[in-house]
Amino acid sequence: MPAVLLVVCRDRHTAAWAAQQVSPGPPQWPTLTLRPLVLGPDTVPVIDTPEAATKDIPLAVLSSALHSRAPESDAIRKALAAALKGLQADGEDTASIYIELTEQGLGKTPAADLWRHLLAVDLSIFQSQTAQALRAEGLAEALLVVLSGRGIHISDDARDRITTCDDHDTLTTWLTRAATATTTAELFMQSK
Repeated sequence: MPAVLLVVCRDRHTAAWAAQQVSPGPPQWPTLTLRPLVLGPDTVPVIDTPEAATKDIPLAVLSSALHSRAPESDAIRKALAAALKGLQADGEDTASIYIELTEQGLGKTPAADLWRHLLAVDLSIFQSQTAQALRAEGLAEALLVVLSGRGIHISDDARDRITTCDDHDTLTTWLTRAATATTTAELFMQSK
């Protein structure tokens, strides 16, 4: 199979450098000519409408990552979020994959923080079983950290009850109680 070197880069100058032809070998006898395929801000279109994002979600994910510093980056992320919400509504199980790829593509840029905020505001995007389990796991872990940090003894039974709980509301209640509780028994008390 023919091979292609793919370079994905959000910086225009680096993308231009990476797109240069490379000819290894001595100058009088280059043995190979390599022309990388570069996807960068100048080669990937801005996808800033929900309709365009819905037509090609993988391209919208790339657009979000490669145009994260562009003035229209907010519109790109909102369009992608709307497309992913529609994908989720259609029963597709791939929305969480695209959400994760978008977050990885945005890296540690300010756009990544805005993406996480956008998702936090509209949690209906994150309704897959895997996403719900990950949120419950994160809450359980946070609860154990708070209890441990406050010096509260966590028995094996209490730890098991916390880590096997998959109900978001219950874990949130327990986490709230952990701020003032003096024992794990206080976490599990029934509300009146």
